[in-house]
Amino acid sequence: MKCAAKEFRFLRGHVTPSVNDVSREKWVLGGKHSAKMRQAVFLHFFLGILAWLCVLCVKAEDPYRFFTWEVTYGEISPLGVKQTGILINGQFPGPNIYCVTNDNVLVNVINKLDEPLLLTWCVSGIKQRKNPWQDGVLGTNCPIPPNSNWTYKMQVKDQVGTFTYFPSTLVHRAAGGFGGLIISARSVISVPYPKPAEEFTLLALQQTLDSGNPFPFPNGILINGLPDSASFTGEKGNLPLEMILTFSFLNLFSNFLIDYVSGQTYLFRVSNVGLTTSINFRIQGHMLTLVEVEGSHTMQEMYESLDIHVGQSASFLVTLNGSPKNYFIVASTRFTKPILTATGILHYAGSNIRESRPLPIGPTYHIHWSMKQARTIRWNLTANAARPNPQGSFHFGTIPVVRTLVLANSAAKINGKQRYAVNQVSYVDPGTPLKLADYLNIPGVFNLNTIKDMPTPSPATLGVSVIGITLHDFVEIIFQNTENTIQSWHLDGYDFWTVG
Repeated sequence: MKCAAKEFRFLRGHVTPSVNDVSREKWVLGGKHSAKMRQAVFLHFFLGILAWLCVLCVKAEDPYRFFTWEVTYGEISPLGVKQTGILINGQFPGPNIYCVTNDNVLVNVINKLDEPLLLTWCVSGIKQRKNPWQDGVLGTNCPIPPNSNWTYKMQVKDQVGTFTYFPSTLVHRAAGGFGGLIISARSVISVPYPKPAEEFTLLALQQTLDSGNPFPFPNGILINGLPDSASFTGEKGNLPLEMILTFSFLNLFSNFLIDYVSGQTYLFRVSNVGLTTSINFRIQGHMLTLVEVEGSHTMQEMYESLDIHVGQSASFLVTLNGSPKNYFIVASTRFTKPILTATGILHYAGSNIRESRPLPIGPTYHIHWSMKQARTIRWNLTANAARPNPQGSFHFGTIPVVRTLVLANSAAKINGKQRYAVNQVSYVDPGTPLKLADYLNIPGVFNLNTIKDMPTPSPATLGVSVIGITLHDFVEIIFQNTENTIQSWHLDGYDFWTVG
């Protein structure tokens, strides 16, 4: 049966179908064409649901990780003698934070000390993008008063690698309150080395006190604040194991035992959260393959030992290809007399052959060896970092430098006390955080540009000094160190490229 042509009637300017057409339309809607209409309706409904899901996916937030930390005093014996230290949830060193690129991290810190406290994440390299209020230093945060709490809220956006956290007030970090912060790559982002299966964490900090006098020489070194012969067991797996050595150098010789499987490759993460002393790390009879420094993948150079300066972090691979026995893991101070040493034991699983001396020899006292080694550490320009694009895709040659700063550090006596200055200005923390004063236009809190672009021969003074920089400008900074000790500089919340 064929559908006849429609007959139309004109009624007051409107075109209407005839009665016959109406009956025919009913047949059309109830016949084979209704199936097509149902399909069309279903398709529109399906596409609507799909679009709604896409909107949800776009608006979905990255995962959240919540931590609650209670900071207290506690009795510790890192030097073999009982003393008071700073504990986090009863732990010394504090707990490690493990997260993934782009995770949201919330840490509720409850201060049970009898003095104000701040924890910082940025000094070790965590960037607070559009979020400087979570920096954790006196320039941007008020200290957490005793018996009060503060929740740090931050996103580790586009970051991957080895970092640390520690107290930024007074010299609290000499007494504890520090730990590792490890950011793993997302599963969709490849890394230029095999993914580890297990992780261990060791911490190291040099312990000193400051009362207006120069920093005293440390008594010794601790690895992770652990007593002698503390042990770690690595389980055998299909992937390389990971050993996170977030070293905190305290004041005593310390041994720890690590049980490893022959033939496995392990990832060591090493951080120096000390106050003034650089370290050298080495493993007896094994080479270190450097793979990451300060959250950036590096060209995979091999080293017999590696210098790690104050505030620095590095990761390297170690393959257990030696004879099955015990080997010394050694960390020693750099540029100090005498040289202090801490050791651990790398134990091949199933072996009963003890470690034997002498310890592997460290580098010379002179700084030139360290400077030469630093020049061999190069960025891996083709490796992915936190994003799928190569981390070296920035066009360095097109950088327009608009300003040059020459910053000279010095140690000077001010009002009879030992102080440290930059271009003859020794910074003093204000009562109001700088970010708050700037945001609310509070006058008299800080002095803009009291530090000049070039050092001057004037006497050193105290001041709340701030260098003004224009947004999006590229600035060249030249550091001058005329002191007889090594200096470590950190640009809080920024990346920079060493060019000379």
